[in-house]
Amino acid sequence: MPKRSAHTSWTGGLQDGSGRVTLTSSGVGEYDVSFPKRTADEAGGTTSPEELIAAAHASCYAMQLSAMVARAEATPKVLEVDATVSLDPDPAGGFRISSIALVVRGDVEGLDDARFKEVADQAKAQCPVSKALTGTSITLDAALV
Repeated sequence: MPKRSAHTSWTGGLQDGSGRVTLTSSGVGEYDVSFPKRTADEAGGTTSPEELIAAAHASCYAMQLSAMVARAEATPKVLEVDATVSLDPDPAGGFRISSIALVVRGDVEGLDDARFKEVADQAKAQCPVSKALTGTSITLDAALV
C-alpha cells in the first residue's frame, strides 16, 4: 500500500519562529506555517496543521461518499464537501483539535434526501481519515441540492 509524506523545516522559537511545509510525495507545493497565525482568526497567507487535516478529511470523505453512493445503486454527479477543523485550548494544557464539522451537498441521481443522509453518515464512519481521527467530535450536515 502507498505511503505519503510531507516535510517541515522550522526556524526559531514557537512565538517568533516560522516554518515551511513541503508536500514531498506529490511535489505539488510548499506552504508557510506560523504558530501565531495558526492560533489567530485570520491565517494571513499561511497554512496550518488544522487546514491540512481539513483538506485531507474533505477529500477523503468525498471519495468514500462517492463509493457508498454507488454501492447504494445511485449515481453521484457532484459532491461538494467542506471540512472545518477547530483548534481550542486543551483543559490539560496546550491546544487540541476539539471538533470537525463536515458539510456535504450532493447532486445524486437515485437517492432521496433521507437515504442520502443515511449513506452520507455511513461514509463518515467508513472514511479512513474519520477513522484516524477517532476521539475527535465529527459532525455531519448532509443534504441533496
